[in-house]
Amino acid sequence: MQAVVLVGGFGTRLRPLTLTAPKQMLPVGNRPMIERVLEHLAAHGVERAVLSLGYRPDAFQDAYPSDRCAGVTLRYAIEPQPLDTAGAIRFAALHASIGERFLVVNGDVLTDLDIGGLVAFHDAAGAEGTIALHRVEDPSAFGVVPTEADGRVSAFIEKPPRDEAPTDLINAGTYVLEPSVLERIAPTGPVNVERVTFPAMATDRTLFALDGDAYWIDAGTPATYLAANLDLINGRRATEPGVHPDAKVDGAVAGSVVGAGAQIGAGATVSASVVFPRAVIGPGAFVRDAIIGARASIGAGAVLDEGTVVGDDAVVPPDAQLSGARVPDET
Repeated sequence: MQAVVLVGGFGTRLRPLTLTAPKQMLPVGNRPMIERVLEHLAAHGVERAVLSLGYRPDAFQDAYPSDRCAGVTLRYAIEPQPLDTAGAIRFAALHASIGERFLVVNGDVLTDLDIGGLVAFHDAAGAEGTIALHRVEDPSAFGVVPTEADGRVSAFIEKPPRDEAPTDLINAGTYVLEPSVLERIAPTGPVNVERVTFPAMATDRTLFALDGDAYWIDAGTPATYLAANLDLINGRRATEPGVHPDAKVDGAVAGSVVGAGAQIGAGATVSASVVFPRAVIGPGAFVRDAIIGARASIGAGAVLDEGTVVGDDAVVPPDAQLSGARVPDET
């Protein structure tokens, strides 16, 4: 099958990191997030994917000039205007001339979902569309998907209050769709798949869903993006080296991802954090539960913690005390 990968968002929740790059090009364990998404697709037999682009499409085209990534042949569908999720799916699928069953994945979701199992369930159900589900503690920030015993979707409820959610199973951002779904989407203007297309399919009883029961994370916020990185080194997923061999570490690094060319000064401590390539952590600095952008400079003796995010090329002065801060602060 072919896949449509949705990567057109502005990534506002991850600013200032996304002021200079789309979120799917941010590193996860020293590799761009999009490469991990495509690698997972390739492992399940996907050979071609069309990237549905909006914000900074040049970043993807420049990174993969041969139109290949992680073993997948790429095409690019650049939206002339924001089309929302359903509009983006339709635009990308038509751009790639997809005329048969296809996959759709969100480019900021990292998962070990068994895509083959999802497709087999879709086929057995005779579904028009099938959604992968994931169980969460608080479903209020997601699309909640109650189902009947056979997996048929009975409703699609977008971001209900926590105490009103009928289930803790949420839309996990991977879909198997028949081409007939494209005919349901208006050809002009933005259309939201969660609020318009899927509820209509549920009403027509052609939409099914299956609990993926696998590792899953939406890496679209600083907290979840940090977790996606740390999960690669803390044993929750296949373990990878946290510190790039080209990093220079004179201080102490614990449970963190440190990119190529980064420098950790003497007496500095970095824990439970992500340090992008060529960032500099000054002598005696303390960085915990933080994200430090590419080429950023953290002054000697500075203390950064509690989810502080420092953008690319930003400078934090010596002895600064930052807790839960954004640098630069757009507010």
